[in-house]
Amino acid sequence: GWQAPMKSGSLSYIIPCNRLPVQLMSQVRVYTSNGQKKDLGSENTNGSSPQETLHKVGTGSQDMSSAGQKQSFLKEPIQVKVKAVLKKREYGPKYTQNNFITGVRAINEFCLKSSDLDQLRKIKRRSPHDDTETFTVYLRSDVEAKSLEVWGSPEALARERKRRKEAEIKYRENLFRNQRLLREYKEFFGNTKPRSSAAAMFFKGPGKVVMVAICINGLNFFFKLLAWVYTGSASMFSEAIHSLADTCNQALLALGISQSARTPDPSHPYGFTNMRYIASLISGVGIFMMGAGLSWYHGIIGLLHPHPIESLLWAYCILAGSLVSEGATLLVAINEIRRSARAKGLSFYQYVVQSRDPSTNVVLLEDAAAVLSVAVAATCMGLTSLTGNPYYDSVGSLGVGTLLGTVSAFLIYTNTEALLGRSIQPEQLQRLTELLESDPVVRAIHDVKATDMGMSKVRFKAEVDFDGRVVTRSYLEKQDIELLLQEIQQVKTLEELEAFMLKHGENIIDTLGAEVDRLEKDLKQRNPDVRHVDLEIL
Repeated sequence: GWQAPMKSGSLSYIIPCNRLPVQLMSQVRVYTSNGQKKDLGSENTNGSSPQETLHKVGTGSQDMSSAGQKQSFLKEPIQVKVKAVLKKREYGPKYTQNNFITGVRAINEFCLKSSDLDQLRKIKRRSPHDDTETFTVYLRSDVEAKSLEVWGSPEALARERKRRKEAEIKYRENLFRNQRLLREYKEFFGNTKPRSSAAAMFFKGPGKVVMVAICINGLNFFFKLLAWVYTGSASMFSEAIHSLADTCNQALLALGISQSARTPDPSHPYGFTNMRYIASLISGVGIFMMGAGLSWYHGIIGLLHPHPIESLLWAYCILAGSLVSEGATLLVAINEIRRSARAKGLSFYQYVVQSRDPSTNVVLLEDAAAVLSVAVAATCMGLTSLTGNPYYDSVGSLGVGTLLGTVSAFLIYTNTEALLGRSIQPEQLQRLTELLESDPVVRAIHDVKATDMGMSKVRFKAEVDFDGRVVTRSYLEKQDIELLLQEIQQVKTLEELEAFMLKHGENIIDTLGAEVDRLEKDLKQRNPDVRHVDLEIL
């Protein structure tokens, strides 16, 4: 409301009183933000334009003869203090050119080579990764200027981007084409952690258990198949089908273990660890369809069309050998699960039910079912030998099928739960929550989620209300206070104040980022299973 009168060089307003309204004009001193003052009332009004004349206020009967009364009423000038307000800055595309960009984005988005980046200014920033404290970034304006220098014009750069996009589409169609580009990326990133070979995974842990089971079940299937051909027993046929299903399923588990060791890529940023659960789920479905289904089918056929059974001596010998071999594999799986459960602080039952290691779980349950099915088959075959009634043998086949169906249902349930992304145990979640709430920099946390991603990998997410005073005090503790006071005393103008606030404001934001990194590291130390932490700032 002050701007229009100031521009016209005069100031008119009404002072409320019990007398007639009086028109006031006086010398007005305006103090601007740079400390200068300007006399507006001292301007000569002779010959002024109608916009610069005084407005008449009052009734029509009032006369200009009251000038003497007006001059006696106002003898001192009115001083108006103008509030200094920083002009709102409009941030356009040019301002974003001062943003930082990583080397990978510079190569991908601006079609540059790693050698082109060597000539640009390098800036060290706080790294978002756990394995490094700082990493190198570049100014976006430098990268854009370099890309124009390399390609000559924006049109040429756009054509190159289009060409690379088409090449990327072809690369996705055939993943084996751009090996040279991958080698360039590896040279740019430098040496990374050596990846363990797939063969080494099958000499320890779950891989060793699976390989032992494949070898033993393969031999069992061969000898059981010979025994069925010789005797024609339905129970022996069920056992042969059971061993074949176990061999195929465990080969599938071996494939899942091998695939789970693949390094993450842009399409799968969290890796391929769930391949073990997928393989176990398919294995459970295979047991149900191939093992239980064929056993039920053969048992029903035996009940509908019974036929006499030949000598079962060789069948008993093969079943005895199968019992020993399956029992040995079962012991290997039990020992592995006990060792892993002890390392996680869980009981044997909890480790199996929570499907912490799906590959070992499948071997454990399949071999346990194999041992029980051998006992069922031997019992039913013995009853058939004693009584001469072939129905007992067919009932044994149905019993083996029912046992396999129960195991497959349990495997399907546990692996489906793991793939859906279940929450971690409430006790573990409570410990993580207490760690955050007890930190001085945290006021409150909301919407806490901790998802078990499988294979001892947990993703933790929370919205955190940070205490800005604690963050600022943490920043001030690292500063030279006397030097900071000198900087404050040197601030005289708005431009200097803006530069001071921008400098320390950016540093405080970096301090907040460092506090977030510290909290993430503390969470991972408290629970080593936490691999991915997402803290959202409220």
